[in-house]
Amino acid sequence: MQTIPELDLLILGSGVAGLSAAVRAAASPRLEGMRIGVLSKAELSQSATRWAQGGVAAVLSENEDSADLHLADTLAAGVGLCDADAVRVLVNEGPGRVYELIALGAVFDTDEGGGLQLAREGGHSMPRVVHAGGAATGLEIERALVSAVHRTAAAVLEGWYALDLLITDGQCRGVTALAPDGSRVEVRAAETILATGGAGQLFAVTTNPVQSTGDGLAMALRGGVLVADVEFMQFHPTALHHPAMPRPLLSEALRGHGALLRDAQGRRFVDELSPRDVVSKAMTARMLEQGVDHLWLDATGLDAFDVRFPTIAASVRGIGLDPSADWLPVAPAAHYLSGGVLTDLDGASCLPGLWACGEAACTGVHGANRLASNSLLEGMVFGPRIIEAIERGKRGPDATGAMRPVIVERPVEGVIWATPLNVPLSVPSRTEQPSSDLAKLRDELQRAMTGGAGVLRSAASLAETDAVLRVLVERASGRDAAWSELGNLLVCARALVAAATAREESRGAHNRSDFPATSPDFSHRFLLEGSR
Repeated sequence: MQTIPELDLLILGSGVAGLSAAVRAAASPRLEGMRIGVLSKAELSQSATRWAQGGVAAVLSENEDSADLHLADTLAAGVGLCDADAVRVLVNEGPGRVYELIALGAVFDTDEGGGLQLAREGGHSMPRVVHAGGAATGLEIERALVSAVHRTAAAVLEGWYALDLLITDGQCRGVTALAPDGSRVEVRAAETILATGGAGQLFAVTTNPVQSTGDGLAMALRGGVLVADVEFMQFHPTALHHPAMPRPLLSEALRGHGALLRDAQGRRFVDELSPRDVVSKAMTARMLEQGVDHLWLDATGLDAFDVRFPTIAASVRGIGLDPSADWLPVAPAAHYLSGGVLTDLDGASCLPGLWACGEAACTGVHGANRLASNSLLEGMVFGPRIIEAIERGKRGPDATGAMRPVIVERPVEGVIWATPLNVPLSVPSRTEQPSSDLAKLRDELQRAMTGGAGVLRSAASLAETDAVLRVLVERASGRDAAWSELGNLLVCARALVAAATAREESRGAHNRSDFPATSPDFSHRFLLEGSR
Protein backbone atom coordinates (compact mmCIF):
# COMPACT_ATOMS: atom_id res chain seq x y z
CA MET A 1 0.00 0.00 0.00
CA GLN A 2 1.27 3.46 -0.93
CA THR A 3 1.71 6.26 1.58
CA ILE A 4 2.04 10.02 1.20
CA PRO A 5 3.88 12.41 3.55
CA GLU A 6 2.01 12.79 6.83
CA LEU A 7 -0.21 15.83 7.19
CA ASP A 8 -0.91 17.87 10.29
CA LEU A 9 -4.56 18.30 9.29
CA LEU A 10 -6.63 16.28 6.84
CA ILE A 11 -10.06 17.60 5.86
CA LEU A 12 -12.42 15.15 4.19
CA GLY A 13 -14.96 16.96 2.03
CA SER A 14 -15.13 20.24 0.15
CA GLY A 15 -18.42 21.81 1.25
CA VAL A 16 -18.93 24.92 3.32
CA ALA A 17 -17.93 23.23 6.61
CA GLY A 18 -14.69 21.65 5.43
CA LEU A 19 -13.53 24.61 3.38
CA SER A 20 -14.37 27.05 6.18
CA ALA A 21 -12.11 24.97 8.43
CA ALA A 22 -9.36 24.88 5.80
CA VAL A 23 -9.42 28.65 5.28
CA ARG A 24 -9.38 29.30 9.04
CA ALA A 25 -6.46 26.88 9.57
CA ALA A 26 -4.42 28.42 6.77
CA ALA A 27 -4.94 31.92 8.21
CA SER A 28 -4.07 30.98 11.81
CA PRO A 29 -0.79 32.50 13.07
CA ARG A 30 -0.67 29.80 15.77
CA LEU A 31 -0.79 27.07 13.14
CA GLU A 32 1.70 28.64 10.75
CA GLY A 33 3.52 25.96 8.80
CA MET A 34 0.77 23.39 9.38
CA ARG A 35 0.59 20.88 6.51
CA ILE A 36 -3.06 20.90 5.47
CA GLY A 37 -4.74 18.56 3.01
CA VAL A 38 -8.27 18.72 1.59
CA LEU A 39 -9.46 15.40 0.16
CA SER A 40 -12.51 15.39 -2.11
CA LYS A 41 -13.90 12.52 -4.17
CA ALA A 42 -15.05 15.00 -6.82
CA GLU A 43 -13.77 18.36 -7.96
CA LEU A 44 -13.40 20.80 -5.09
CA SER A 45 -16.41 22.80 -6.26
CA GLN A 46 -18.81 19.85 -6.67
CA SER A 47 -20.06 19.51 -3.09
CA ALA A 48 -23.66 19.64 -1.89
CA THR A 49 -23.05 23.25 -0.83
CA ARG A 50 -23.24 24.47 -4.41
CA TRP A 51 -26.79 23.09 -4.70
CA ALA A 52 -28.06 25.01 -1.66
CA GLN A 53 -30.60 27.46 -3.02
CA GLY A 54 -31.83 28.80 0.30
CA GLY A 55 -29.54 31.11 2.16
CA VAL A 56 -27.77 31.80 5.42
CA ALA A 57 -29.89 32.58 8.48
CA ALA A 58 -28.21 35.09 10.78
CA VAL A 59 -29.33 38.09 12.83
CA LEU A 60 -27.53 40.93 11.06
CA SER A 61 -29.77 43.69 12.41
CA GLU A 62 -31.09 44.07 15.95
CA ASN A 63 -33.83 46.53 15.00
CA GLU A 64 -36.64 43.98 15.33
CA ASP A 65 -34.83 40.66 15.29
CA SER A 66 -32.50 39.20 17.92
CA ALA A 67 -30.29 36.20 18.59
CA ASP A 68 -32.87 35.11 21.18
CA LEU A 69 -35.59 35.00 18.52
CA HIS A 70 -33.35 33.02 16.16
CA LEU A 71 -32.61 30.61 19.02
CA ALA A 72 -36.31 30.24 19.82
CA ASP A 73 -37.20 29.52 16.19
CA THR A 74 -34.43 26.90 15.96
CA LEU A 75 -35.53 25.20 19.19
CA ALA A 76 -39.14 25.15 18.01
CA ALA A 77 -38.22 23.54 14.69
CA GLY A 78 -36.11 20.90 16.50
CA VAL A 79 -39.15 19.74 18.52
CA GLY A 80 -37.43 19.30 21.88
CA LEU A 81 -34.21 17.60 20.72
CA CYS A 82 -31.93 20.59 20.06
CA ASP A 83 -29.03 21.16 22.41
CA ALA A 84 -29.67 24.72 23.59
CA ASP A 85 -25.98 25.45 24.17
CA ALA A 86 -25.11 24.43 20.61
CA VAL A 87 -27.91 26.59 19.22
CA ARG A 88 -26.69 29.53 21.30
CA VAL A 89 -23.22 29.12 19.77
CA LEU A 90 -24.79 29.05 16.31
CA VAL A 91 -26.89 32.18 16.64
CA ASN A 92 -24.26 34.20 18.53
CA GLU A 93 -21.32 33.43 16.25
CA GLY A 94 -23.25 33.24 12.99
CA PRO A 95 -23.34 36.95 12.10
CA GLY A 96 -19.58 37.26 12.44
CA ARG A 97 -19.07 34.29 10.13
CA VAL A 98 -21.30 35.90 7.49
CA TYR A 99 -19.19 39.07 7.55
CA GLU A 100 -16.00 36.98 7.36
CA LEU A 101 -17.38 35.28 4.26
CA ILE A 102 -18.13 38.65 2.70
CA ALA A 103 -14.55 39.67 3.45
CA LEU A 104 -13.41 36.59 1.51
CA GLY A 105 -15.31 37.88 -1.52
CA ALA A 106 -18.78 36.35 -1.27
CA VAL A 107 -21.41 38.66 -2.77
CA PHE A 108 -24.92 38.59 -1.28
CA ASP A 109 -28.05 40.28 -2.61
CA THR A 110 -28.62 43.85 -1.46
CA ASP A 111 -31.64 46.12 -1.29
CA GLU A 112 -32.07 49.51 -2.94
CA GLY A 113 -30.20 51.19 -0.09
CA GLY A 114 -27.20 48.90 -0.45
CA GLY A 115 -27.89 46.90 2.70
CA LEU A 116 -28.09 43.12 2.77
CA GLN A 117 -31.49 41.92 1.58
CA LEU A 118 -33.14 39.75 4.23
CA ALA A 119 -35.79 37.13 3.43
CA ARG A 120 -38.14 35.20 5.69
CA GLU A 121 -38.36 31.43 5.31
CA GLY A 122 -40.44 28.66 6.84
CA GLY A 123 -40.15 28.41 10.62
CA HIS A 124 -38.53 31.85 10.98
CA SER A 125 -40.42 34.54 12.89
CA MET A 126 -38.47 37.35 11.23
CA PRO A 127 -36.72 38.06 7.90
CA ARG A 128 -33.10 37.09 8.62
CA VAL A 129 -31.95 34.99 5.64
CA VAL A 130 -29.32 36.41 3.27
CA HIS A 131 -29.24 35.13 -0.31
CA ALA A 132 -27.00 35.37 -3.32
CA GLY A 133 -28.30 35.49 -6.88
CA GLY A 134 -31.85 35.09 -5.59
CA ALA A 135 -31.53 31.34 -5.08
CA ALA A 136 -27.88 30.56 -5.81
CA THR A 137 -26.45 31.12 -2.34
CA GLY A 138 -24.63 27.81 -2.09
CA LEU A 139 -22.96 28.33 -5.44
CA GLU A 140 -21.68 31.76 -4.41
CA ILE A 141 -20.44 30.54 -1.02
CA GLU A 142 -18.69 27.59 -2.64
CA ARG A 143 -17.08 29.89 -5.22
CA ALA A 144 -15.71 32.21 -2.55
CA LEU A 145 -14.40 29.38 -0.35
CA VAL A 146 -12.83 27.39 -3.20
CA SER A 147 -11.06 30.53 -4.37
CA ALA A 148 -9.81 31.18 -0.84
CA VAL A 149 -8.54 27.60 -0.42
CA HIS A 150 -6.64 27.79 -3.70
CA ARG A 151 -4.91 30.90 -2.36
CA THR A 152 -3.55 28.89 0.59
CA ALA A 153 -0.78 26.32 0.70
CA ALA A 154 -3.21 23.48 1.35
CA ALA A 155 -2.69 20.28 -0.64
CA VAL A 156 -5.85 19.62 -2.64
CA LEU A 157 -6.51 15.95 -3.38
CA GLU A 158 -9.35 15.94 -5.92
CA GLY A 159 -10.77 12.66 -7.17
CA TRP A 160 -9.61 10.78 -4.04
CA TYR A 161 -12.03 8.50 -2.25
CA ALA A 162 -11.73 7.94 1.53
CA LEU A 163 -12.39 4.29 2.42
CA ASP A 164 -11.92 3.93 6.18
CA LEU A 165 -10.45 5.63 9.21
CA LEU A 166 -6.92 4.74 10.24
CA ILE A 167 -7.10 4.03 13.97
CA THR A 168 -3.95 3.38 16.00
CA ASP A 169 -3.77 3.08 19.80
CA GLY A 170 -7.26 4.45 20.17
CA GLN A 171 -6.65 7.53 18.05
CA CYS A 172 -7.56 8.51 14.50
CA ARG A 173 -4.46 8.87 12.35
CA GLY A 174 -6.00 9.66 8.96
CA VAL A 175 -7.68 7.44 6.39
CA THR A 176 -7.06 4.79 3.79
CA ALA A 177 -8.16 6.09 0.41
CA LEU A 178 -8.42 5.24 -3.26
CA ALA A 179 -6.21 7.47 -5.40
CA PRO A 180 -7.49 8.59 -8.81
CA ASP A 181 -5.53 5.71 -10.42
CA GLY A 182 -7.38 3.18 -8.23
CA SER A 183 -4.46 2.40 -5.93
CA ARG A 184 -4.97 2.19 -2.16
CA VAL A 185 -3.12 4.88 -0.22
CA GLU A 186 -2.63 5.65 3.46
CA VAL A 187 -3.26 9.36 4.01
CA ARG A 188 -1.91 9.90 7.52
CA ALA A 189 -2.65 12.98 9.60
CA ALA A 190 -2.36 14.13 13.20
CA GLU A 191 -5.92 15.54 13.02
CA THR A 192 -8.74 14.47 10.72
CA ILE A 193 -11.95 16.40 10.07
CA LEU A 194 -15.00 14.60 8.69
CA ALA A 195 -16.87 17.15 6.58
CA THR A 196 -18.21 14.63 4.09
CA GLY A 197 -21.78 15.88 3.89
CA GLY A 198 -25.00 13.95 4.03
CA ALA A 199 -26.67 10.84 2.65
CA GLY A 200 -29.46 12.02 0.38
CA GLN A 201 -28.60 9.28 -2.12
CA LEU A 202 -30.28 6.84 0.26
CA PHE A 203 -33.51 7.83 -1.46
CA ALA A 204 -34.79 7.67 -5.02
CA VAL A 205 -35.75 11.34 -5.10
CA THR A 206 -33.25 13.77 -3.59
CA THR A 207 -31.91 17.29 -3.92
CA ASN A 208 -28.39 16.02 -3.10
CA PRO A 209 -25.67 15.39 -5.70
CA VAL A 210 -24.66 11.86 -6.61
CA GLN A 211 -21.67 12.09 -4.25
CA SER A 212 -23.86 12.35 -1.10
CA THR A 213 -23.55 8.71 -0.02
CA GLY A 214 -22.99 9.03 3.73
CA ASP A 215 -19.31 8.12 3.51
CA GLY A 216 -18.24 9.86 6.73
CA LEU A 217 -21.14 8.45 8.71
CA ALA A 218 -20.42 4.91 7.50
CA MET A 219 -16.67 5.21 8.18
CA ALA A 220 -17.44 6.44 11.68
CA LEU A 221 -19.79 3.53 12.42
CA ARG A 222 -17.25 1.02 11.15
CA GLY A 223 -14.61 2.68 13.34
CA GLY A 224 -16.70 2.46 16.51
CA VAL A 225 -17.42 6.19 16.59
CA LEU A 226 -20.78 7.25 18.02
CA VAL A 227 -23.39 8.81 15.74
CA ALA A 228 -26.84 10.16 16.58
CA ASP A 229 -30.15 11.48 15.22
CA VAL A 230 -29.89 9.68 11.87
CA GLU A 231 -33.62 8.91 11.82
CA PHE A 232 -34.23 12.60 11.15
CA MET A 233 -33.81 12.84 7.37
CA GLN A 234 -35.40 16.10 6.33
CA PHE A 235 -37.41 16.12 3.12
CA HIS A 236 -37.60 19.44 1.32
CA PRO A 237 -41.27 20.05 0.50
CA THR A 238 -40.88 21.84 -2.82
CA ALA A 239 -38.48 20.03 -5.11
CA LEU A 240 -39.40 20.43 -8.77
CA HIS A 241 -41.22 17.30 -9.94
CA HIS A 242 -39.09 16.49 -12.94
CA PRO A 243 -36.80 13.59 -14.00
CA ALA A 244 -33.66 15.72 -13.42
CA MET A 245 -31.47 14.44 -10.58
CA PRO A 246 -30.57 15.93 -8.20
CA ARG A 247 -34.01 17.45 -8.10
CA PRO A 248 -33.96 21.23 -8.65
CA LEU A 249 -35.16 23.04 -5.54
CA LEU A 250 -37.92 25.61 -5.60
CA SER A 251 -36.50 27.56 -2.70
CA GLU A 252 -38.29 28.23 0.55
CA ALA A 253 -37.78 31.88 -0.31
CA LEU A 254 -40.58 31.57 -2.89
CA ARG A 255 -43.06 30.74 -0.15
CA GLY A 256 -41.49 33.42 2.00
CA HIS A 257 -42.38 35.93 -0.73
CA GLY A 258 -45.94 34.66 -1.07
CA ALA A 259 -45.99 31.55 -3.30
CA LEU A 260 -48.86 29.18 -2.39
CA LEU A 261 -49.09 25.39 -2.23
CA ARG A 262 -52.12 23.90 -3.97
CA ASP A 263 -53.38 20.32 -4.17
CA ALA A 264 -54.57 18.46 -7.25
CA GLN A 265 -57.88 20.34 -7.06
CA GLY A 266 -56.22 23.72 -6.71
CA ARG A 267 -56.98 24.17 -3.02
CA ARG A 268 -54.59 25.43 -0.34
CA PHE A 269 -54.13 22.89 2.48
CA VAL A 270 -51.20 23.98 4.68
CA ASP A 271 -49.54 27.10 6.05
CA GLU A 272 -46.72 27.57 3.57
CA LEU A 273 -44.41 29.09 6.21
CA SER A 274 -44.63 26.15 8.60
CA PRO A 275 -41.38 24.22 9.28
CA ARG A 276 -40.34 21.84 6.52
CA ASP A 277 -41.37 18.66 8.32
CA VAL A 278 -44.92 19.97 8.74
CA VAL A 279 -45.22 20.97 5.09
CA SER A 280 -43.67 17.74 3.74
CA LYS A 281 -45.93 15.59 5.90
CA ALA A 282 -49.03 17.53 4.85
CA MET A 283 -48.02 17.25 1.18
CA THR A 284 -47.37 13.51 1.37
CA ALA A 285 -50.67 12.88 3.13
CA ARG A 286 -52.56 14.94 0.52
CA MET A 287 -50.79 13.16 -2.36
CA LEU A 288 -51.76 9.76 -0.91
CA GLU A 289 -55.32 10.95 -0.35
CA GLN A 290 -55.68 12.22 -3.91
CA GLY A 291 -53.67 9.43 -5.57
CA VAL A 292 -51.16 11.77 -7.25
CA ASP A 293 -47.36 11.91 -7.33
CA HIS A 294 -47.02 15.70 -7.10
CA LEU A 295 -48.79 18.88 -6.08
CA TRP A 296 -48.43 22.48 -7.21
CA LEU A 297 -46.60 25.64 -6.17
CA ASP A 298 -48.42 28.74 -7.35
CA ALA A 299 -45.90 31.56 -7.76
CA THR A 300 -47.91 33.46 -10.36
CA GLY A 301 -48.55 36.30 -7.91
CA LEU A 302 -44.86 37.07 -7.36
CA ASP A 303 -43.54 40.23 -9.02
CA ALA A 304 -40.35 40.24 -11.12
CA PHE A 305 -39.84 36.47 -10.68
CA ASP A 306 -37.00 36.22 -13.22
CA VAL A 307 -35.14 39.13 -11.63
CA ARG A 308 -35.51 38.02 -8.02
CA PHE A 309 -35.01 34.29 -8.64
CA PRO A 310 -32.94 33.92 -11.81
CA THR A 311 -31.62 30.43 -11.00
CA ILE A 312 -35.08 29.02 -10.35
CA ALA A 313 -36.49 30.84 -13.36
CA ALA A 314 -33.89 29.19 -15.57
CA SER A 315 -34.74 25.74 -14.13
CA VAL A 316 -38.48 25.99 -14.69
CA ARG A 317 -38.27 27.74 -18.02
CA GLY A 318 -35.84 25.02 -19.11
CA ILE A 319 -38.66 22.48 -18.89
CA GLY A 320 -41.15 24.72 -20.65
CA LEU A 321 -42.90 26.38 -17.71
CA ASP A 322 -43.57 30.09 -17.27
CA PRO A 323 -43.55 30.87 -13.51
CA SER A 324 -45.58 34.01 -14.08
CA ALA A 325 -48.42 31.99 -15.63
CA ASP A 326 -47.98 28.30 -14.78
CA TRP A 327 -48.28 26.47 -11.49
CA LEU A 328 -45.07 24.55 -10.82
CA PRO A 329 -45.18 20.78 -10.09
CA VAL A 330 -43.57 19.93 -6.75
CA ALA A 331 -43.10 16.95 -4.42
CA PRO A 332 -40.97 16.32 -1.30
CA ALA A 333 -37.40 15.11 -1.83
CA ALA A 334 -34.71 13.87 0.58
CA HIS A 335 -32.71 16.95 1.42
CA TYR A 336 -30.75 17.03 4.70
CA LEU A 337 -29.66 14.56 7.37
CA SER A 338 -30.06 16.30 10.73
CA GLY A 339 -27.90 13.72 12.52
CA GLY A 340 -24.36 12.44 12.07
CA VAL A 341 -21.15 11.90 14.02
CA LEU A 342 -21.74 12.97 17.62
CA THR A 343 -19.59 15.95 18.65
CA ASP A 344 -19.09 18.40 21.46
CA LEU A 345 -19.31 22.17 20.95
CA ASP A 346 -15.84 22.20 19.39
CA GLY A 347 -16.55 19.44 16.86
CA ALA A 348 -14.61 16.74 18.73
CA SER A 349 -15.91 13.19 18.30
CA CYS A 350 -15.54 10.39 20.85
CA LEU A 351 -12.38 9.25 18.98
CA PRO A 352 -9.33 11.45 19.74
CA GLY A 353 -7.92 12.96 16.57
CA LEU A 354 -11.27 12.79 14.75
CA TRP A 355 -13.46 15.85 14.37
CA ALA A 356 -16.70 16.39 12.47
CA CYS A 357 -18.65 19.39 11.19
CA GLY A 358 -21.41 20.28 8.79
CA GLU A 359 -24.02 17.77 7.68
CA ALA A 360 -21.74 14.87 8.63
CA ALA A 361 -21.91 15.92 12.30
CA CYS A 362 -24.50 15.85 15.05
CA THR A 363 -23.72 18.98 17.03
CA GLY A 364 -27.20 19.01 18.56
CA VAL A 365 -28.12 22.20 16.69
CA HIS A 366 -30.89 20.73 14.53
CA GLY A 367 -32.60 18.26 16.85
CA ALA A 368 -35.48 16.50 15.11
CA ASN A 369 -35.74 18.94 12.22
CA ARG A 370 -33.37 21.56 10.81
CA LEU A 371 -34.67 25.11 10.62
CA ALA A 372 -34.45 26.48 7.08
CA SER A 373 -31.09 28.07 6.16
CA ASN A 374 -29.35 26.98 9.37
CA SER A 375 -27.27 24.38 7.51
CA LEU A 376 -24.83 26.67 5.70
CA LEU A 377 -24.57 28.67 8.90
CA GLU A 378 -23.72 25.57 10.94
CA GLY A 379 -20.82 24.73 8.62
CA MET A 380 -19.55 28.30 8.73
CA VAL A 381 -19.64 28.34 12.55
CA PHE A 382 -18.51 24.88 13.63
CA GLY A 383 -15.82 24.27 10.99
CA PRO A 384 -13.71 27.18 12.32
CA ARG A 385 -14.46 26.17 15.94
CA ILE A 386 -12.57 22.93 15.29
CA ILE A 387 -9.53 24.92 14.21
CA GLU A 388 -9.75 27.11 17.30
CA ALA A 389 -9.81 23.94 19.45
CA ILE A 390 -6.77 22.53 17.63
CA GLU A 391 -5.01 25.85 18.24
CA ARG A 392 -5.60 25.32 21.97
CA GLY A 393 -4.13 21.83 21.78
CA LYS A 394 -7.40 20.11 22.54
CA ARG A 395 -7.40 16.33 22.21
CA GLY A 396 -10.67 14.47 22.70
CA PRO A 397 -14.18 15.65 23.57
CA ASP A 398 -15.44 17.70 26.51
CA ALA A 399 -18.76 17.28 28.31
CA THR A 400 -20.42 20.00 26.23
CA GLY A 401 -23.27 20.13 23.75
CA ALA A 402 -24.67 16.88 22.41
CA MET A 403 -21.61 15.01 23.76
CA ARG A 404 -22.46 15.79 27.39
CA PRO A 405 -24.58 12.68 28.17
CA VAL A 406 -21.80 10.42 26.86
CA ILE A 407 -19.26 11.81 29.32
CA VAL A 408 -21.45 12.70 32.32
CA GLU A 409 -22.69 9.54 34.02
CA ARG A 410 -25.89 10.93 35.51
CA PRO A 411 -28.82 12.86 34.02
CA VAL A 412 -28.36 16.62 34.07
CA GLU A 413 -31.36 18.92 34.22
CA GLY A 414 -32.00 20.62 30.89
CA VAL A 415 -29.74 18.26 28.91
CA ILE A 416 -31.14 16.07 26.14
CA TRP A 417 -30.28 12.57 27.31
CA ALA A 418 -29.16 9.70 25.08
CA THR A 419 -30.01 6.02 24.70
CA PRO A 420 -27.48 3.55 23.18
CA LEU A 421 -28.56 1.58 20.12
CA ASN A 422 -26.48 -0.98 18.23
CA VAL A 423 -26.52 -1.03 14.43
CA PRO A 424 -25.72 -4.20 12.45
CA LEU A 425 -22.70 -3.48 10.26
CA SER A 426 -23.00 -6.20 7.63
CA VAL A 427 -21.31 -4.89 4.49
CA PRO A 428 -20.94 -6.20 0.94
CA SER A 429 -18.18 -8.67 0.07
CA ARG A 430 -14.76 -7.20 -0.74
CA THR A 431 -13.62 -9.09 -3.81
CA GLU A 432 -11.94 -8.40 -7.14
CA GLN A 433 -15.13 -9.56 -8.90
CA PRO A 434 -17.69 -6.77 -8.68
CA SER A 435 -21.41 -7.40 -8.81
CA SER A 436 -22.66 -7.33 -12.37
CA ASP A 437 -24.77 -4.22 -11.88
CA LEU A 438 -24.01 -2.11 -8.82
CA ALA A 439 -26.14 0.70 -10.25
CA LYS A 440 -29.17 -1.60 -10.24
CA LEU A 441 -28.51 -2.60 -6.62
CA ARG A 442 -28.17 1.06 -5.64
CA ASP A 443 -31.49 1.78 -7.35
CA GLU A 444 -33.16 -1.07 -5.43
CA LEU A 445 -31.81 0.33 -2.15
CA GLN A 446 -33.10 3.82 -2.95
CA ARG A 447 -36.55 2.57 -3.91
CA ALA A 448 -36.82 0.44 -0.76
CA MET A 449 -35.80 3.38 1.44
CA THR A 450 -38.18 5.77 -0.30
CA GLY A 451 -41.11 3.39 0.03
CA GLY A 452 -40.51 2.17 3.57
CA ALA A 453 -38.38 4.78 5.36
CA GLY A 454 -39.33 8.00 3.61
CA VAL A 455 -41.60 10.82 4.73
CA LEU A 456 -44.08 8.38 6.32
CA ARG A 457 -42.92 5.20 8.09
CA SER A 458 -44.33 2.36 10.19
CA ALA A 459 -42.99 -0.70 11.99
CA ALA A 460 -44.14 -2.88 9.07
CA SER A 461 -42.63 -0.69 6.35
CA LEU A 462 -39.33 -0.37 8.22
CA ALA A 463 -39.12 -4.14 8.74
CA GLU A 464 -39.75 -4.73 5.04
CA THR A 465 -37.08 -2.18 4.15
CA ASP A 466 -34.50 -3.78 6.44
CA ALA A 467 -35.23 -7.18 4.90
CA VAL A 468 -34.45 -5.73 1.46
CA LEU A 469 -31.24 -4.18 2.78
CA ARG A 470 -30.05 -7.51 4.20
CA VAL A 471 -30.57 -9.18 0.81
CA LEU A 472 -28.71 -6.39 -0.98
CA VAL A 473 -25.72 -6.88 1.33
CA GLU A 474 -25.52 -10.50 0.20
CA ARG A 475 -25.80 -9.62 -3.48
CA ALA A 476 -23.23 -6.81 -3.63
CA SER A 477 -19.49 -7.29 -4.04
CA GLY A 478 -16.46 -5.43 -5.35
CA ARG A 479 -13.53 -3.23 -4.34
CA ASP A 480 -13.81 0.02 -6.33
CA ALA A 481 -15.33 3.38 -5.40
CA ALA A 482 -18.80 2.45 -6.73
CA TRP A 483 -18.82 -0.65 -4.52
CA SER A 484 -17.62 1.41 -1.55
CA GLU A 485 -20.37 3.97 -2.05
CA LEU A 486 -22.98 1.21 -2.14
CA GLY A 487 -21.48 -0.32 0.99
CA ASN A 488 -21.62 3.04 2.76
CA LEU A 489 -25.23 3.56 1.71
CA LEU A 490 -26.12 0.15 3.10
CA VAL A 491 -24.48 0.95 6.46
CA CYS A 492 -26.26 4.32 6.63
CA ALA A 493 -29.57 2.81 5.56
CA ARG A 494 -29.47 0.15 8.26
CA ALA A 495 -28.56 2.81 10.84
CA LEU A 496 -31.45 5.03 9.79
CA VAL A 497 -33.91 2.12 9.79
CA ALA A 498 -32.71 0.94 13.21
CA ALA A 499 -33.15 4.39 14.76
CA ALA A 500 -36.49 4.97 13.02
CA THR A 501 -37.74 1.60 14.27
CA ALA A 502 -36.69 2.36 17.85
CA ARG A 503 -38.33 5.81 17.86
CA GLU A 504 -41.97 4.86 18.36
CA GLU A 505 -43.40 8.34 17.96
CA SER A 506 -43.65 11.11 15.37
CA ARG A 507 -41.30 14.04 15.96
CA GLY A 508 -39.94 16.57 13.50
CA ALA A 509 -38.71 14.95 10.30
CA HIS A 510 -39.50 11.46 11.65
CA ASN A 511 -43.14 10.49 11.04
CA ARG A 512 -44.56 7.12 12.09
CA SER A 513 -48.07 6.38 10.80
CA ASP A 514 -48.46 3.79 13.58
CA PHE A 515 -47.31 6.30 16.26
CA PRO A 516 -48.63 9.64 14.99
CA ALA A 517 -48.19 11.58 18.25
CA THR A 518 -45.05 13.03 19.83
CA SER A 519 -44.29 11.17 23.06
CA PRO A 520 -42.45 12.49 26.13
CA ASP A 521 -41.00 8.97 26.48
CA PHE A 522 -38.78 9.73 23.47
CA SER A 523 -37.44 13.14 24.52
CA HIS A 524 -33.93 11.81 24.06
CA ARG A 525 -31.62 11.02 21.17
CA PHE A 526 -30.41 7.59 20.15
CA LEU A 527 -26.65 6.98 20.16
CA LEU A 528 -25.76 4.50 17.44
CA GLU A 529 -22.68 2.33 17.54
CA GLY A 530 -21.78 -0.26 14.93
CA SER A 531 -21.86 -3.96 15.87
CA ARG A 532 -20.70 -6.91 13.83
